[in-house]
Amino acid sequence: MNIPFLGNRRHKAGVPDPAGIEELLAECELLRSQASREGVRLDDSTASLEALDQLVPRWRDDEETLAWLGNDAGLYLGTVIVRSVPGAAWEIRADGQPIVRLASGREFDVVESGHEWAANGVPELSQLYAEVAEA
Repeated sequence: MNIPFLGNRRHKAGVPDPAGIEELLAECELLRSQASREGVRLDDSTASLEALDQLVPRWRDDEETLAWLGNDAGLYLGTVIVRSVPGAAWEIRADGQPIVRLASGREFDVVESGHEWAANGVPELSQLYAEVAEA
């Protein structure tokens, strides 16, 4: 569809807009809200991952919040990786799961890692980042 005041917005079918996907995945609304309440500023830096690792996990008592926060934590981890590790990029698997792919071709299921962090606190987000950045 071509709506004149929006300009020509047609994209090739099956070719997602990488910048749009990156911004959408970086929202992490619940995580950002929880962190802000605890005085932690999420600025997409590695230091913010360390600050998240220090939060008291009050969310573990609420299954719904735990699942949502785990998802957000994984997406935030992926956002920090994509924005700071050269050659790292988001990719959406056939099953719809977002993953981070490094320039080497290595893939990381950051959402799964986020769920583990939210539920157990380990591995720490900063530790996961260090492992990925080292690769």
